[in-house]
Amino acid sequence: MHLILASGSQTRADLLSRAGLSFEIEIARIDEDSVKASMVAEGAPPRDVADALAEAKARKVSLRRPGAIVLGCDQVLAHHGAILSKPETPRAAGEQLRRLRDDRHTLLSAIVAYEDGEPLWRHIATVRLAMRDLSDVYIDEYVTRNWESIRHSVGGYKLEEEGMRLFRAVEGDYFATLGLPMIPLLSWLIDRGNLQA
Repeated sequence: MHLILASGSQTRADLLSRAGLSFEIEIARIDEDSVKASMVAEGAPPRDVADALAEAKARKVSLRRPGAIVLGCDQVLAHHGAILSKPETPRAAGEQLRRLRDDRHTLLSAIVAYEDGEPLWRHIATVRLAMRDLSDVYIDEYVTRNWESIRHSVGGYKLEEEGMRLFRAVEGDYFATLGLPMIPLLSWLIDRGNLQA
């Protein structure tokens, strides 16, 4: 199996490596903000936005890499109908966390597999999270301590790091919170004979 991850996410690459998969990384350069803004303007639900972004990445790389299975991934955070993006500044991260505190939000992690420019498989995992009623002081200190890491994450937190302290409940696939629903992916690869189990 010739597998390509169309993502620059170190977390996703680490998950594939830990599962014993051999793969290449080829980052798909797409205008995510434009795609997202267009779909939101048309009233598309967050689930469809995540799926469309993942598919665009997989398709772009697949068209130039024949014979490979290309995995496109994307994650969207939905909160009361709005989609939150990766914070651009520490101040924006703090504002996002204040918006999410003492409330629930949803992470939608989409993965789409392509081969020879055609879709083979897709999966969208839904994780529901309930954030604690965090103090302003803690939020500011959390962002200061963790900015270099959380700047790459929607919502301004990483559940696999200190961000686990932010939550009172998480319902759903842990791997999906990291941006890659590993169990469905591995099951699909095993069922089609690409992996042994």
